[in-house]
Amino acid sequence: MMTAPTWLDVRTAGAPAALLERARSYLAAHDGPTEPAGQLAQAGLAALAATVASAGDRSAALDLLAADALVTLALLARAERDPATLARFAAGIRDAGASSS
Repeated sequence: MMTAPTWLDVRTAGAPAALLERARSYLAAHDGPTEPAGQLAQAGLAALAATVASAGDRSAALDLLAADALVTLALLARAERDPATLARFAAGIRDAGASSS
């Protein structure tokens, strides 16, 4: 199985450098034994939490974009690996995001 950082690099060729760097930093903080979709989701939720906790000015924009990208990529990773569980996985991300905000 491909690691989450490798999976991210393969799927984000051509992405803006600043966004990719921010997404990688969140992913690095959530590196662990779960499969790429789970790691990407955890990193996306962390980026969302950072956005919510921010001052609400333009400095939060990159964290919000990273959250969006990481959650979207988590869903893609799950759809590629196990499409039958995608709806449940997406609901879990939604619920985790709602409870953290």
